[in-house]
Amino acid sequence: MHQVAVWYLEFKTWYMGALGSGGYPLIVLLMAMESSIVPIPAEAVVPQAAYLAHVQGHLTPIGVWLAAIVGSWVGASLMYWAARWAGRPLIVRYGPYVLVSHAKLEHAEDWCARYGAAGVFFARLLPVIRHLIGIPAGILRLDFVRYSLCTIAGSALWCGVLTGCGVYAGDNPQDIGKVKVVVVAAVAVLALLYYLLARRAKVGIDPAV
Repeated sequence: MHQVAVWYLEFKTWYMGALGSGGYPLIVLLMAMESSIVPIPAEAVVPQAAYLAHVQGHLTPIGVWLAAIVGSWVGASLMYWAARWAGRPLIVRYGPYVLVSHAKLEHAEDWCARYGAAGVFFARLLPVIRHLIGIPAGILRLDFVRYSLCTIAGSALWCGVLTGCGVYAGDNPQDIGKVKVVVVAAVAVLALLYYLLARRAKVGIDPAV
């Protein structure tokens, strides 16, 4: 936990400085990484950029929101096509080297097989599975257009929430601590939701059993 906190502070310091020169392309790049196998949380990218955009005016909140959506789609598309091309055996064999364990892959496959395209939409709102959903979608050869539309819709919703948090923090700097608590609480609730739904998808029975 301490290492995560240190990493976050270091990342925040670098990111807030780099946004001035990196702008929207940097947001697109980081969100593309967030939607792939690189564990960079959107919660560390979007609110900070929206806050800076609202306070300094170098960027715009709408621009940050759109850049985040584009980056999410790019990363998710790369994951989809890589998985579709490589196939399940290759991913199972080499996945653990890039933080995609067999257990994570099975959970994502169960989720995608049970909920299909709708599951892609909800996956964009959930931590952990968000950056994995492209793998089973590619393996199962979900229609790419539907996959893209669901990815964009889910990303637009979640990135909109995060952008709103950043703008609110810019208008109410005294409440930045509260905004962080709200974001963390939302992520925790969504993580719990994912756990319950993933368990239901895996066992194939009512989650109350």
